[in-house]
Amino acid sequence: MEHVVAVAVIDARGIVTGWSEGARLLTGHPAEEAVGRAATELLAEDLPTAAGQAWSRPVVVRHRDGHPVTLAVTACPLLGPGGEALGWTLTAERPAAPEPTLAGRAFQQASMSMSVFDPRQRYLRLNEVACKVMGVSEDVLLGRAFMDTIEDAEHSRGFNLHLRKVVETGRPLRYESWTGAPSLNREHAWTTEMWPVREPSGEVVGVALAAFDSTQQYLARQRLALLNEAAASIGTTLDVVRTAEEVVGLLVPRFADFASVDLLDWVLGADEPPPVPDGEIVLRRVAHGSVHEGTPEAAVHLGETDAHPPYSAPARALREGRAVRSQAGEPDFMRWLAERNVRSPQGRPFRRGVHSMISVPLRARGTTLGVLVGVRMAHPDDYEADDAVFAEELASRAAVCIDNARRFARERTTALALQHSLLPRGLPGQAAVEVAHRYLPSGSTAGIGGDWFDVIPLSGSRVALVVGDVVGHGISSSATMGRLCMAVRTLADVDLPPDELLTHLDDLVTHLAGYQEGADEVAELGATCLYAVYDPVSRRLTLAAAGHPAPALLLPDGRAELIRMAPGPPLGVGGLPFEAIELDLPEGAVVALYTDGLIEDRDRDVDRATGELCSALTAPATTLDALCDTVLKAVLPEEPSDDVALLLARTRALGTDQVATWDVEPDPAHVAAARQAATEQLAAWGLEETAFVTELVVSELVTNAIRYGEPPIQLRLIRDRSLICEVSDGSSTSPHLRRAHAFDEGGRGLLLVAQLTQRWGSRQTGRGKTIWAEQTLEPQ
Repeated sequence: MEHVVAVAVIDARGIVTGWSEGARLLTGHPAEEAVGRAATELLAEDLPTAAGQAWSRPVVVRHRDGHPVTLAVTACPLLGPGGEALGWTLTAERPAAPEPTLAGRAFQQASMSMSVFDPRQRYLRLNEVACKVMGVSEDVLLGRAFMDTIEDAEHSRGFNLHLRKVVETGRPLRYESWTGAPSLNREHAWTTEMWPVREPSGEVVGVALAAFDSTQQYLARQRLALLNEAAASIGTTLDVVRTAEEVVGLLVPRFADFASVDLLDWVLGADEPPPVPDGEIVLRRVAHGSVHEGTPEAAVHLGETDAHPPYSAPARALREGRAVRSQAGEPDFMRWLAERNVRSPQGRPFRRGVHSMISVPLRARGTTLGVLVGVRMAHPDDYEADDAVFAEELASRAAVCIDNARRFARERTTALALQHSLLPRGLPGQAAVEVAHRYLPSGSTAGIGGDWFDVIPLSGSRVALVVGDVVGHGISSSATMGRLCMAVRTLADVDLPPDELLTHLDDLVTHLAGYQEGADEVAELGATCLYAVYDPVSRRLTLAAAGHPAPALLLPDGRAELIRMAPGPPLGVGGLPFEAIELDLPEGAVVALYTDGLIEDRDRDVDRATGELCSALTAPATTLDALCDTVLKAVLPEEPSDDVALLLARTRALGTDQVATWDVEPDPAHVAAARQAATEQLAAWGLEETAFVTELVVSELVTNAIRYGEPPIQLRLIRDRSLICEVSDGSSTSPHLRRAHAFDEGGRGLLLVAQLTQRWGSRQTGRGKTIWAEQTLEPQ
């Protein structure tokens, strides 16, 4: 049946003054019969009066041939300039007839939006849900093209394009979109099934569609996608603040228009976690972000603390250990918003429209770290129960990352403190070399390594230069480094040659590995070490390495090169020998010892890096400290992946005027001559005040060498920062202090030497041993 709409106009007296063609079709009365008559004469029933108000109801009118006709009438008052009623405008149509078939009623009453279009994308039929979505009745849309009934937007054009494709291809399509609708106040996700409608001949005569509101499923997929993204984007660094920033960046703007991460103060320090207080909770802002550039709505600046009263959602979330949702209109929410506005009135315009907030505790391994807050302003939906489940899952993952970063920072701080306590703070005074050093801990996630160095004064004005590296990172590597450092100092005190010292150190590492708890077999600690001894008298450098990179040498003429040496096996391998080499160095040569972090990296060529090192050593520098900085700047990448230790030593030499040497005949009668020669040399040096003690030392040491040692015997005096007396002989038997009894004739000589000198000792040489004693000299 043809759809007809009638229009009539009635004045304030109730007289018909206007009559449409549609009114004639519905009532049978032509305009010349209806206009001028009282409207009541056309009615088949009395109507209740409506005092100037619009109304809509079924009305029974009398057809021209006498039978009643029921029409759906809508009346709107016509108002004058003063608001007085001038009449009425009425529109009428036949009430919608019920669908005659079950299939038609199923289509009309379907719970999803269903529509039928002709091949030119014009509406042929809509069900009730489709009309509700479009916000108009079916008769307004029938016969109109889809693009004429909706705004010209990208999603509308995409929808229309799919309608055309179904007609052109004759195949069904599925179209998914995230868009709004004329009668909806927010965007929805739609899954639309489109299929062709055919004649028996197969010709496509229309397109039918059914649109499902899949918003909940879409949001669930979005939340799942965010969780998956969180696994890759949160915790990329072991930095607490950076991890919090990654959480905020993930949430804004897809889940929140504003988000913040506030942590308890102890998380950012090294303290143990205290219990969460029952009353006011103080948190420190570490990260926030919003849809507005610069986050102007934030009432708390980064780094500031914020005291949350017990009623606030963040405090409740921390105490209850669950997500807390709050919406506009709730008393506590309004108090929170008012407090934000008072604290930061300049951000008030950017908080306009705030209507929902979610607060989620950050808990990891049973420990509360802080709270994550999300706020919605432009986003139309309030936070729902599903959002709370998602937020708790995300917060759980984020909290683990933050706790990992906290633990890493704490371990790094501990390892760094341990390492700094073991490394030399102020290098000991000695005259053999001028030294400068740098130690750069790695900033990588692996943690602090086991790099170390040392400068150890030895007897005879010699000095030991040491650099080593324990493979691995963390407190364990730092502790192992400390053991090796102390072991080297102990072995250096025995004054062993470099190759022998490394042999003893290798045995120690093997024993340490075997003592590890839970180890079924000896594990390799993977330590390397380079030990060098420089003698300023002979100007000779003796060195040996255990798996360590060879040092570089800068000569006074400006040439720089690597020292050629056999590195030997790393410490802990056991059973393999170490080989020492000797070099005669000119005064002013610079020896560069370093760990592998300076030249080795996954993306670097070692030969090229060592070339850069040698080139950097030749750069002009006023001091050794400046040269250290030059080398590091030239050789290191921007972000080193390992710790770096660098030790530069510039050699000095003791001139012939500072050393006196005498060969002594192995006869007690020559002790007096040796004593006299030493006294005369002291006078030449202007050290007469040391003559008494020196005579006693020379007499005792020479006498012992003659009595208990073997030739050749040699006496040497060295004037350095201290006065050193050395007596060498061909025997390898070392003397030792012993307690002399009351009636013993001897045994008191070395005791006198130990009492009268600053320190004394013995060392093995290639031809026997050397007994030495030092006296402190007053600075001149």
